[in-house]
Amino acid sequence: MTEAFIYDALRTPRGRGKKTGSLYEVKPVSLVSGLLQELTRRNPDMHSNEVDDVVLGCVTPVGDQGADIARTAVLASGFGEQVGGVSINRFCASGLEAVNQSAARVRSGWEDLIVAGGVESMSRVPMASDGGAWAMDPETALHTGFVPQGISADLIATEYGFTRDEADALAVESQRRAKAAWDEGRFARSIVPVLDQNGLTILDRDEHMRPETTIESLAALKPAFKEMGEVVPGFDKVAMLRYPHLDHVEHIHHAGNSSGIVDGAAAVLVGTKEWGEARGLVPRARIVATAKIGTDPTMMLTGPVPVTERVLAAAGMSIGDIDLFEVNEAFASVVLRFLQAFQTDPARVNVNGGAIAMGHPL
Repeated sequence: MTEAFIYDALRTPRGRGKKTGSLYEVKPVSLVSGLLQELTRRNPDMHSNEVDDVVLGCVTPVGDQGADIARTAVLASGFGEQVGGVSINRFCASGLEAVNQSAARVRSGWEDLIVAGGVESMSRVPMASDGGAWAMDPETALHTGFVPQGISADLIATEYGFTRDEADALAVESQRRAKAAWDEGRFARSIVPVLDQNGLTILDRDEHMRPETTIESLAALKPAFKEMGEVVPGFDKVAMLRYPHLDHVEHIHHAGNSSGIVDGAAAVLVGTKEWGEARGLVPRARIVATAKIGTDPTMMLTGPVPVTERVLAAAGMSIGDIDLFEVNEAFASVVLRFLQAFQTDPARVNVNGGAIAMGHPL
């Protein structure tokens, strides 16, 4: 089978996902088209017409992000008209799924070069703007065990015994590592500053980071999901219907140990070995295996554990074969559960910080 390689990987800095954030005035299509243009500048031997497709993950495909933003960005960037574009939605795994599907298509031998990535402007298109049955239909939501993710995160903490102190300590470490990564230039190769129409820099560094965060400052924050869980609309009761052995949900998450709402985009160049060799390019990575899995929709955020087991099996590897892990810091309990399940050294997980520090553009 043909192998799939990553030849380049770019992202914008992440802006705060609110009207006062630096990227609020920047359209989502502009975030993407800027990256596509940078790919062609950085890879002069690649002509845009060689790209078989542009695959973008987008969790909230309405408003500025509606229709097929991938195809719109292709045209806005100056890529050839014959280059296609498709948008996909797998919730928070949408961008990763774009890469996974692109790798599968390259490995099939049917296509040689695909740009994969994702975009989310949470300041312009707020989370859940697209509605859906879970948000709009209480009957379906109850029948399928839906609760907001913050309740799920607190449910994980309750079920697996994680304390607020542990969650806060993880958050402080995420902030420390993110600052160190930026200060040491570890993101320099991948960050593409966002410019205005005059070529002036709008944002060139992740805006959400709070390196001054301490255990003491986090201790002053109130739990973010306690009221919606215990009072109105009372999601704790829904959660405990699925987990009747629990008599309460311990609410340990707040703004400081949960991922930040931000704007951003990313793009990865996925191609065959032959395509890269013909242009003298050295791959940055080889995609060995991918996996996906569904989990209980009430607790939902425990998926990283079983899907890691699945992808390791697909690759013929064990947990000990992996040097470094990147686990999405949607909430602190997600990473704590991963560490607990695999007894992994925390020093090997999210070495450059994570979404708690730098934000999570869905």
